[in-house]
Amino acid sequence: MNDYPSLRQIIEGAIFAASSPISLDKILSLFEGDQPTREQIRDTLKKIEESCSERGFELKKVASGYRFQVRQEYSKWVSRLWDEKPQRYSRALLETLALIAYKQPITRGDIEDVRGVTVSTNIMRTLLERDWIRVVGHRDVPGRPATYATTKNFLDYFNLSNLDDLPDLLEVDKLGKVNEEQNFAEVVGETNLLESERGENFPPLTSATEETLERVAAEAEVIDGNIHELFPADGSALGGLNNQQPYVDGDEAILSETHEKNTLHSEAAPEMPDEASRKVDWSSSEDSDFQK
Repeated sequence: MNDYPSLRQIIEGAIFAASSPISLDKILSLFEGDQPTREQIRDTLKKIEESCSERGFELKKVASGYRFQVRQEYSKWVSRLWDEKPQRYSRALLETLALIAYKQPITRGDIEDVRGVTVSTNIMRTLLERDWIRVVGHRDVPGRPATYATTKNFLDYFNLSNLDDLPDLLEVDKLGKVNEEQNFAEVVGETNLLESERGENFPPLTSATEETLERVAAEAEVIDGNIHELFPADGSALGGLNNQQPYVDGDEAILSETHEKNTLHSEAAPEMPDEASRKVDWSSSEDSDFQK
């Protein structure tokens, strides 16, 4: 077997030039004839990783292979190279993705049972289009619903090498609270900035005010849940009305109901004589009595 004195440089160049994480098999395919062993490549990758310890980037192993990436602690500055802000995803989408990641394989109905609300078709379409989830089968129940699981692209995007790297649910709960506090601070900061630009000075939010906002937000969630229970997406709370007649837009329904009431009223009301016929012709009556 040939010795490769420049094996490290070859691997570094390949990882640097690759547009996506490069696997161990892909690195092996770069060599013709006598190839280095997998153990040699692993040792070289380990040396490369150690050499990056004091640099602004690191060699990271993810699900699809190895890649160079900027260290997380420097992303605040490096991200300013791009004008566009990183895309933010809704809480509903992230909750759906988390359920699929932790409970896979899982059906859409299972997700709805846990979240208590209907999963939007747009959410599932977005996750499929981004190749974060895929259909892995169908459950053997009536209707044969599709079961979903995460993909390698999901692991790569979230900097994971396998599902075992997923954080514990307790850590996720703590992280969610931290994110909510950060989002709240960002909103308050933007509000203060707008106030300063307009020349308005409002007193800063106190801890009591924050507690009040949290309490109001919790009450809003309860009210939202009650609304979903009273008016579910299938329309079952309407007492079978939807089964008896087709849906009509609200304004058209009001006009139609008013028209029906007016029609019934006009049919039931007796005919009234006109104004001329209601007047008594006294002269005619007197003449008649006088003649008698």
